[in-house]
Amino acid sequence: MRGRAAPTPAADPTLADLAPDRRLRRLELTVARRLDGLLHGQYRGLLPGPGSEAAGSREYRPGEDEVRRMDWAVTARTAVPHVREVDADRELTTWLLVDASPSMEYGTADLDKRELAVAAVAAIGFLTAGTGNRLGAQVLGPDGLRRFPARGGRTHLLGLLRALLSAPRTAGRDDPGAAPPPTLTEGLAAVSRVATRRGLVVVVSDLLDGLPDDPADPPPWEPALRRLAVRHRVLVVEVTDPRELELPDVGLITLADPETGRRREVWTGDRRLRERYAAASAAQRDQVRQVLRRCGATHLPLRTDRDWCADIVRHVHAQRRLALAPAAGGGAGPTPHPGAARGGAR
Repeated sequence: MRGRAAPTPAADPTLADLAPDRRLRRLELTVARRLDGLLHGQYRGLLPGPGSEAAGSREYRPGEDEVRRMDWAVTARTAVPHVREVDADRELTTWLLVDASPSMEYGTADLDKRELAVAAVAAIGFLTAGTGNRLGAQVLGPDGLRRFPARGGRTHLLGLLRALLSAPRTAGRDDPGAAPPPTLTEGLAAVSRVATRRGLVVVVSDLLDGLPDDPADPPPWEPALRRLAVRHRVLVVEVTDPRELELPDVGLITLADPETGRRREVWTGDRRLRERYAAASAAQRDQVRQVLRRCGATHLPLRTDRDWCADIVRHVHAQRRLALAPAAGGGAGPTPHPGAARGGAR
């Protein structure tokens, strides 16, 4: 089904044109009051002293290095005294992978999926902002992969939001000679290359890229996501629209594939058709949940027809209760939410 037509942006749009300052202030205030301290959790801050992240070894310097930092394994192999070098656990680095492909332009509610993705990025950015913390991003657009280095500060975050709001929506799709847009797998691989230190990785997408028709088949991006989750805490924000989950009985409609432009007319008055559509959509969503569970990633579903802020609140409260459950019960429990414990920021 065709979503709302995207307005043509003016040349060099400003953030005030796309998202008024009062709207951003209201968003920041709402998020800070309802979520502060829950998403990023407790982690080592800017404290003096050695860290725990191994960074290699070097030769021992008499009178400068402590004997308790000796790297005995390297010393035995080389017959030369060596000491361990470590990186201090000083800050939380968050890397975002934001899907801005044509399928994210669809929407039948107050927001389209692209706008909801920007809202999710704003929430993550405002919540993880702090002294020493940094935020970087990789944006998958129809014209290629756009990179934003990891930096701190409100100015950097607002610049990222401005870039997401003004990103081209259909560039290169109608040009047969244009290079194919990057895939979600390529985006995950790009994040893996730049996220050299343990931190938080947030993927914002509808996760439809290459999703196989057979739920038993793994999607092509599963191995890349699994590799990321081995080293980092991974939060996957799945963005959906209600018309992707079920069809209303509105008679004859035209369905359009935003990625390829293919169109097909469908008679929604057929009850069996609507039931098959809903069943296939439910199976697809369950397939995504199973894949994320296998990868060890935390799943946060957001819908364009719901209060996304309230959904985030419920999610982080539930994850915080899961994180505290092992301590209360004295046994092993579910994997905590990214950043809910000290290890979540490393």
